[in-house]
Amino acid sequence: MSPMTSTRPDTQYLDRGSDVIAFDVRGEGPLVVAVPGMGDLRATYRFLAPELVAAGYRVATFDLRGHGESGVGFDRFDDVAAASDIVALIEHLGGPAHVVGNSMGAGAAVIAAADRPDLVDRLVLTGPFVRNVPTAPGMSSLMRVALLRPWGPRVWRIFHRKMFANQVPADDASYRDDLMASLTRPGAWRALQHTTRTSHQPAADRLDHVKAPTLVVMGTSDPDFKDPVAEAALVAERLHGRVVLVPDAGHYPQAEAPDVVGPAVTEFLGA
Repeated sequence: MSPMTSTRPDTQYLDRGSDVIAFDVRGEGPLVVAVPGMGDLRATYRFLAPELVAAGYRVATFDLRGHGESGVGFDRFDDVAAASDIVALIEHLGGPAHVVGNSMGAGAAVIAAADRPDLVDRLVLTGPFVRNVPTAPGMSSLMRVALLRPWGPRVWRIFHRKMFANQVPADDASYRDDLMASLTRPGAWRALQHTTRTSHQPAADRLDHVKAPTLVVMGTSDPDFKDPVAEAALVAERLHGRVVLVPDAGHYPQAEAPDVVGPAVTEFLGA
């Protein structure tokens, strides 16, 4: 097995048997592992990671299976598989760790924390999908059709942009160019299609088993939830955690409002 060609000099690869997970590590101190959401890149933490490094943490970010620079040859792309990658990376780097998860990455973080409490000290969940949120009838089938080739990549590019409710980062256009390049390489679009079919029920089943202190970060205008504020409260209640609401932000508050999210996460991890 040979790692795929990387354009980033800091990229490392973790062998997961059937393929590899791409990750990078920066800084010194207690370990933080940051997990992106479905259809996104580990660079979604490009604003949060430097702030955590400056606060004295060793920060590892990784790409989900089939995303970014990670391999596409896996046979599973769901929350449970992503959770196993979190555990494997923490063990590889020497844990325990704080885990930050966005969207689907939050569900994977919950599973890892419940299954391996010895490895997960604290959880930060942003825009978290930790259960199967009710959707309109037929929405799942519509999404599958929307993501078919040849129009699927263009649909996802538009969809990703709409997840920012108020403002986009200054580098958003180049970021989404990188995102599309990663998702349209051979085998990656198939991986994304499989990832969209994941169920978050395994995370929901484990919510009551999580002991790690938890921070829920939610944009008040997150379009993925009918009532983002209520969803954040529900998740925090189940996990006995606390909530930080980011006014007018969407599904990627760590990139849309780093001036709010960075200090909140740093304060929580250092408490």
